[in-house]
Amino acid sequence: MSAIHFFEKGKGQPLVLIHGFCETSRMWTDFAEELSTDFRVICPDLPGIGDSPIAGDQISLEEVAVSLEEWMDENQIKNPIVVGHSLGGYVTLALLELMGSRLKAVGLFHSSAFADAADKKETRNRAIVFLKKHGVDKFVTSFVPPLFPEDKSEELKAEIERAIEDGKRSSLDGLVAFTGAMRDRKERIDVLKNFSGPKLLIAGTEDGAVKIEASRAQKDAFTHYVELEGVGHMGMVEKKEETINLIREFARAQL
Repeated sequence: MSAIHFFEKGKGQPLVLIHGFCETSRMWTDFAEELSTDFRVICPDLPGIGDSPIAGDQISLEEVAVSLEEWMDENQIKNPIVVGHSLGGYVTLALLELMGSRLKAVGLFHSSAFADAADKKETRNRAIVFLKKHGVDKFVTSFVPPLFPEDKSEELKAEIERAIEDGKRSSLDGLVAFTGAMRDRKERIDVLKNFSGPKLLIAGTEDGAVKIEASRAQKDAFTHYVELEGVGHMGMVEKKEETINLIREFARAQL
């Protein structure tokens, strides 16, 4: 029996939404509400995050993909459209490599099929040291605000505070494990290119975590590519209605 905790809403074509790092399934609450009129929307907590347990502080994206495949089988989630934000996008690509044509379509939200560069790997290593020394609350409080554009920090103050509180629902083992998993992930651009189904990338021109140059460099691997002008790493918050509609239109086209 899978230990993956999730919530779902609606009926019909399965649409799986996978949260990012320092986030939980709750980030998709408004998306699930609005998209459930057309789809069976299913939002899992990744291992060690929210209400899903994890054994230890090490995990690979390949292991996560196997867990999600088992979870899908147990819950009759067949031929899903899978959309992931940031870390959730990396998980989506690992799932795509494992399941291939058993996925109807995939979407990446502020994410990348490329592996970490050397400087990014070092940043991940420093994050692990910080987490182990200072704990979840202090890490999340410092990590989350820079995901939003600095010039919108006052305008989005309430949203940033909610994101911080959501991030604090991650376990220490979970955050350490996924920091290492992101650091060690392999490039999956060929996996993406070889998938014949629909593929969506939503990018932000002001994204500090996944630079717009990296998004543009992988643009040709996608069938659908959208840039959100002036948006940082949290387009689903900064442009909620617009991005809900983007996901709805992309998913409806697969029905």
